[in-house]
Amino acid sequence: MDEYALTLVVRVEKNARPTQTDALETAARAVLAILADERSYGEGEWASAMAAWQDNRIRKITKRARGAEWRRAEALPGITMHGGTAEVRVFPPTGVDDVPAELFKLQVTGTDFEDTGDLPPLEPGVPVLWLNPTLEMSSGKAMAQCGHAAQLAWWALSSAGRKEWAAADFALAVRTAGRAQWQELLATRLPVVQDAGFTEVAPGSRTVIADHPLLTR
Repeated sequence: MDEYALTLVVRVEKNARPTQTDALETAARAVLAILADERSYGEGEWASAMAAWQDNRIRKITKRARGAEWRRAEALPGITMHGGTAEVRVFPPTGVDDVPAELFKLQVTGTDFEDTGDLPPLEPGVPVLWLNPTLEMSSGKAMAQCGHAAQLAWWALSSAGRKEWAAADFALAVRTAGRAQWQELLATRLPVVQDAGFTEVAPGSRTVIADHPLLTR
């Protein structure tokens, strides 16, 4: 079976870098946007690629672009999601050997971001993607993992739940769990990402848990 990958590209200009949490949240929302897009199912133009990808490992690759690179990426079919400081464009999956040249040439490294201040309090009712406090991941890796977690939550929701989330523009938050809190979350039935371990973390590492209020524990 051919392996497919979904590419995320984050915009990183010389003097305009996204903050860490905003990049993670925007990447997760971008994944949800392409899952919900009418082109991704039924007779949609991306439907066959999306189905082939979702029937296999939901592999995601995060790259960065600026200036002319970003403009070339924007010209390709996809969806751009805007956060407070972050812009992330998501592209329909392709075979790992068939990534468009405009995306293939982009760099994977250089996606280490920082939060510049305290994060706002969590809003009641907003889904939270909880990061494993014991793992260290680059921003690009964490963006992909948050995308996985959002996707697992999307799959677990009812049709009505999905419509409700889409109507809220896929509102969500990303936070790092406390160590005791992480163990409590692991004991629930909430969706948890278990990484294949190809990069940065050991195989089987549990990286993110999706805490959506519509999913019962």
